[in-house]
Amino acid sequence: MDAVNYKCPACSAPLTFRPDTQLFTCDYCESVYTLQALEEMGAGINAEQQENINMDWNGPEDDEWRGSEADDLLIYNCPSCGAELFADKTTGASSCIYCGNTTIMPQQFAGVLRPQYIIPFQVTKEQAKQAFLNNCKGKKLLPKSFTSQGTLEKITGLYVPFWLYDCEIDADMEYKGTKTSFWSDANYNYTKTDYYGIKRQGSMDFDLVPVDGSKKMEDSYMDAIEPYDYSGLVEFNMAYLSGFIGDKYDVTMEESQPRANTRIQTSVIDAFRQTVSGYESVTPSSTNINLNQGGAHYALLPVWLLNSKYNGKTYTFAMNGQTGKFIGELPYSKGRAWGWFLGLSAAFCALGLIIAKLFV
Repeated sequence: MDAVNYKCPACSAPLTFRPDTQLFTCDYCESVYTLQALEEMGAGINAEQQENINMDWNGPEDDEWRGSEADDLLIYNCPSCGAELFADKTTGASSCIYCGNTTIMPQQFAGVLRPQYIIPFQVTKEQAKQAFLNNCKGKKLLPKSFTSQGTLEKITGLYVPFWLYDCEIDADMEYKGTKTSFWSDANYNYTKTDYYGIKRQGSMDFDLVPVDGSKKMEDSYMDAIEPYDYSGLVEFNMAYLSGFIGDKYDVTMEESQPRANTRIQTSVIDAFRQTVSGYESVTPSSTNINLNQGGAHYALLPVWLLNSKYNGKTYTFAMNGQTGKFIGELPYSKGRAWGWFLGLSAAFCALGLIIAKLFV
């Protein structure tokens, strides 16, 4: 399978997309290019076909993929050093572990799989690392390894596949409402409850409702780092993947529709309910929601991601690569917790001895 990367027209070194400048930079000769300039100079370089050389070595006897092992396997050649690399079939861009060059697999984005839009990264890796450190600051029981330089370097810029849904909604809602009044005379206290039938009817438009299209991404994390600013949505171009990891969807538009429907229905119900006020109690009695002219767009949205294991559990830090909004779960070190407990115990014992001596 052929791959593509973007090389500097001046020195042929790999180019990297810089979120802070929105330009393409060569880390070797420090040349800087716009996307238009790269396209005009034809900086995308295709990998050459690799030759197979038979040296008559005897390989392992059991050298075939078993069962369905190869079903999700992608094999591609790094266009910089020629290494043959493995990835799963949802990977659209990756880094060569040998030369570090970012490699883009254009076949992953061809035809119906090609994204329509992309939001380029706005947050740099240094900013993501600093946000992670700030989140860890002051947490005394956090394992030291979680803030090590090695852990910070694992923070990866990933373009996550999203389905963005548009639709028009017509809705009819009915509610039962109550109002209660109280009064008294010389002999009795009175309570009167009035019951009302309430109707609401209207329409709503929804644009670009996001649902992530990756089984590997935790939906709750992707929901938590929303919203994205869709004014930054641009037409997809593979050059924006330079320097980052890219993924294609493995959850189809049809499979993602139930989540989109749930998000839209919840928003409609909440919006209509907010129009009903002045009652002591309100209970829905009828809900009819009809979707019209529904459609979806395929886009890649930027996420900084860190997955780190501690005591057999994976902890995830995810950041919106455009706005900087993040969510993360952190572990605590039992060893450090015991250290703090013993230290406090020793301090209290010492304090107790001092107080005892004062009263002897």
